[in-house]
Amino acid sequence: MPCRHRILAVLLLGLVWLAPADAQPLDEARAGRFAALALACVEKEFPNIVHHVMADAQDVDRPSRLTPAFYGCFDWHSSVHGHWLLVRLARLHPEAGFAADAKAALARNLTQSRLLQEAAYMAHPERAGFERPYGHAWLLQLVAELEQWDDADARHWRQWLRPLEEVTVHRLSDWLPKLRYPIRGGEHYQTAFAFGLIHDYAVQVENSTLRALLADAGQRFYSADRDCPLAYEPSGHDFLSPCLAEADFMRRLLPPERFAEWLSAFLPSIGQPEWLPVGEVSDRADGKLAHIDGLNLSRAWMLEGIAAGLPESDARRAALHVAAKAHGEAGAAGVSDAHYAGSHWLASFAVYWLTQRGIAR
Repeated sequence: MPCRHRILAVLLLGLVWLAPADAQPLDEARAGRFAALALACVEKEFPNIVHHVMADAQDVDRPSRLTPAFYGCFDWHSSVHGHWLLVRLARLHPEAGFAADAKAALARNLTQSRLLQEAAYMAHPERAGFERPYGHAWLLQLVAELEQWDDADARHWRQWLRPLEEVTVHRLSDWLPKLRYPIRGGEHYQTAFAFGLIHDYAVQVENSTLRALLADAGQRFYSADRDCPLAYEPSGHDFLSPCLAEADFMRRLLPPERFAEWLSAFLPSIGQPEWLPVGEVSDRADGKLAHIDGLNLSRAWMLEGIAAGLPESDARRAALHVAAKAHGEAGAAGVSDAHYAGSHWLASFAVYWLTQRGIAR
């Protein structure tokens, strides 16, 4: 049976894939299951939600013509991190059975002409806020992942992404100094989450100007924060934790001892009884309610990131790892093909957690 058919056969089983926190690095079998979810959607155009500003009647078109590289997986940002998932898994498991299918799908979408059209779309003057900042963050993560991949095809894709990368960095660099207040919600517009991913990209490509802009934003928005209200989390549609994302970003900016001091004031409840209960999902067929699976997975990787930013002797590290394991296992229970509401995006979050993307390169 061809590899693509084997992957799709696995999908049809409707299985749930539990990924314990101590099963790192991600093994090939589980990686193949996650790759299958991305392969099933990166070229699936419909259903689709398009956040599209139309300047005139000529801008009315279908997703695959508006954004011909990132038109699948229900929305633009999910398509972007679906491609990131395929790049990351193929890079980490180049000999795996799914790697050839992953590279073939990437080759079909990440062409020079399609990516030039993506860049032109984003550069339109009416679209300055397109996918800002969440989609921007994942696009730059895709670039960073390709930058690290010693592969001939990956080098082409990385080069062809440069025009879109340049538009994205320009948009962010223009926006960050003008942003007067952080965005503290638990969905796409949150700034702290995006800043963390963008910071890792800036480190990878050695963009000191962008790093300085992010450091300035961190100082202005977060350095004086105290007593983050963890008890207010989560909101019903959250897939990101406002408190943990902020801490996970600040550990990137501060040396361990200073971060430990800042964290004591910001999250004084770490390690107390029931300090961070796992989020409960009531309906995985509902796209918004299924966000809580993503919240659990993103909390897991943020908790591990926060622990990694502390001194090795810090007693809070143990409590952070225990909480990360519980959240990761709960979130991974929702990563299946049973409902497209979750299958089009949750595997990316699971792979980010299991491969420790925000900590290890």
